[in-house]
Amino acid sequence: MTARRSKTKFTQIHVSIPVRLLEDLDDSLAFNQSRSKVIAQLVKNHLDGADIDITMMTKKQVIISLMNKVEYDSPEFVMLNSLLQIFSK
Repeated sequence: MTARRSKTKFTQIHVSIPVRLLEDLDDSLAFNQSRSKVIAQLVKNHLDGADIDITMMTKKQVIISLMNKVEYDSPEFVMLNSLLQIFSK
């Protein structure tokens, strides 16, 4: 039995980012999500001119994004914060 081969060639790169940013990225990923795939998709989105690909976001990331669009301590913020607590368990 032979291994499946991809037609897409990959390369490794070295990128310097703040440690906390990497920790936040890792914390936001689901167990089955690949850091490399997420970063590759972000680069592709940047090159395509797309802002955000919501399909790549976890539930927590979607909620946090929405929280950043409403006023702090507004009813919407309180509701979103409650959802965030549920998804964080």
